[in-house]
Amino acid sequence: MSTFMLKNTSLNFTPVSDVFIEKYMVNARGEFVKVYLLLLKYNTSNEPGVNGAILASSLNLLESDVMNALNYWNDQGVIKLVRLDKMNNFNIEFLPLDDVTKETPREVNLLEALNNTDTTDMLRDIERIVGRPLSSKEMEIYLGWQRDFSFSAELILILVEYCASKGKSDYRYIEKVALAWHDMGINSIPMAQTYIKQTEDKWIKFRKILAYLGIKNAEIMKPQEQLLEKWLFTYKFDLPLIQKASDICFERLNRADFKYIDGILSKWVKENIKTMEEVAAKDKQHKSTYNKPAYSTNGKNNNSNTGFNNFEPRSYDYDSLEKKLLGWDNDD
Repeated sequence: MSTFMLKNTSLNFTPVSDVFIEKYMVNARGEFVKVYLLLLKYNTSNEPGVNGAILASSLNLLESDVMNALNYWNDQGVIKLVRLDKMNNFNIEFLPLDDVTKETPREVNLLEALNNTDTTDMLRDIERIVGRPLSSKEMEIYLGWQRDFSFSAELILILVEYCASKGKSDYRYIEKVALAWHDMGINSIPMAQTYIKQTEDKWIKFRKILAYLGIKNAEIMKPQEQLLEKWLFTYKFDLPLIQKASDICFERLNRADFKYIDGILSKWVKENIKTMEEVAAKDKQHKSTYNKPAYSTNGKNNNSNTGFNNFEPRSYDYDSLEKKLLGWDNDD
């Protein structure tokens, strides 16, 4: 019997199931998709394993984000996550998705829908908000929300206006917001208005902090957003305290550094510092500790027991030394 040895060739691409793209990816958060794809790359490259810190660093995420993503895909039945020990080590198995029955989406009868005055009015208002004509695909998406999410025309207009106010008129972004609202159970105008107010109040504070740090880009990374939320809503620091921590960061590093600022604020939380007055008092105490005079007021060295003070000072005849130096000591 002959034996045939095969030379394995590693792939320079990662095969992704169409079922994952069509069924699972559209409803998942962006960072969850990134975690899945990177792990899939490691898996198809025959890597024995990967450290969570490396995953987080590669994707510019927190390790908690990676763990949340894995738990999400495990719940969705995309992977099988099994804990190996109490040290947070896991075994991950990618489950086959090709045998999953694909759901055939119900199509929107666009011609029939356009015969409805309310529908045409809503689509016309959306075109006015986004400042361009809608494609047939966009129309089908907006009308599909009425059927699939039970969104009213008024709620859809509020959603589109909310996205446009943030400078986002691309239908893909608007669709992502609609999916998020559906997941959060926002299906009425009062709920949408409450959510928008809370979000806007949060982002007004975010923008003030970012402007103070000299960051003009409105699109910040998820880890930075999480730190801002922690400072404002977990630590419950007001803006002046966060700005004070930023000032300290600037003085020491000459640049803005979110992790350094977070370290300062976390230390203040441990020390129960909550006001500017308490920060000033702590700073004053710190300076007084490191600026104590080396000598007491009576002119004597406080360290009287040091070895240096045990030497008895010598006395010199400076006139005689000067004569020797100038060679006058030989003159009669």
